[in-house]
Amino acid sequence: MFDKVLITGGNGNLGRLVAELFEACGTRVVSVDLPGTEGPHSAARDAVIAADIRDTPKIEAVIREHEPQAILHLASLLSGSSEANPERAWQVNATASIDLMRVAAAQTDGPFVFASTIATYGPGLPDPLPPDAPQWPENIYGATKVAVERMGVYLKRKHGFDFRCLRFPMVLSPFAPPGAVTAYPSHAFRAAIESGRFTFPVSPDTGMSNLFLDDVVDSLLAITVAERARLTEPAYNLHGYYVSAREIAETLETRVQGFEARFEPDPVVDDLVRLWPDRIDSAAAKTDWDWTPRFDFSTSAEALLDRIGRDSR
Repeated sequence: MFDKVLITGGNGNLGRLVAELFEACGTRVVSVDLPGTEGPHSAARDAVIAADIRDTPKIEAVIREHEPQAILHLASLLSGSSEANPERAWQVNATASIDLMRVAAAQTDGPFVFASTIATYGPGLPDPLPPDAPQWPENIYGATKVAVERMGVYLKRKHGFDFRCLRFPMVLSPFAPPGAVTAYPSHAFRAAIESGRFTFPVSPDTGMSNLFLDDVVDSLLAITVAERARLTEPAYNLHGYYVSAREIAETLETRVQGFEARFEPDPVVDDLVRLWPDRIDSAAAKTDWDWTPRFDFSTSAEALLDRIGRDSR
């Protein structure tokens, strides 16, 4: 286990949970995030740095001062924000990320872990999705992530940079952004608790690969501490389980008294989700660093309802 790690986006919902997991293992955490994102959860950090990821000189100074043994790069504009401002998305997600990797390559020998997405793939994907499927994304968010992946692989092959990448499917989480329409599985659970009804923007039989939040957090720790010699791939696809909108509705109707589900498919959302794979080949992660998801859909639903319920009281 490392003595100290640096996490970009460390004050966000995912970054905070990853930081807490590392700290539980005895690792000190340096959190870097935008000014104003600090909160009570940041108090236990070894250091909390307010900085825009685009401020490369400041980020370079932080790495030089704190000398982290590993860097986890979680800072990013999400898909909706990226589509709303493609130029800013490229600056934050691509240019700043590549600059960060160059700084890390010059100053550290430890792993650089990059959180990516299956949005790096385009339409017409085979199912299950193989790890070597061509990456031709049709949105700016996926394009920025591919750019970082390609540079990470280049630095790894040309300069021995310890680049490690995880591609996540849809994440079932209590923190899903309200405006992310493709995050309807997470929104349905929150709506069940808070209002007792939800309108799905997809057809009942529409679904895709999912991964529960806790498995995302666990995977980021696991790939960071994995033995470098065992890693045969620069990037790993992860899969938890497939779930359709109908299965989500039926589960909520069973577990939440009086819950009412409606289906009003939005053609854009429905078509987009249908383009994504139902299953993803994650065998390489299991072979190389012993990754196995702890949650299936049933246990994810139970945990999610419990957490949202506690937060709503």
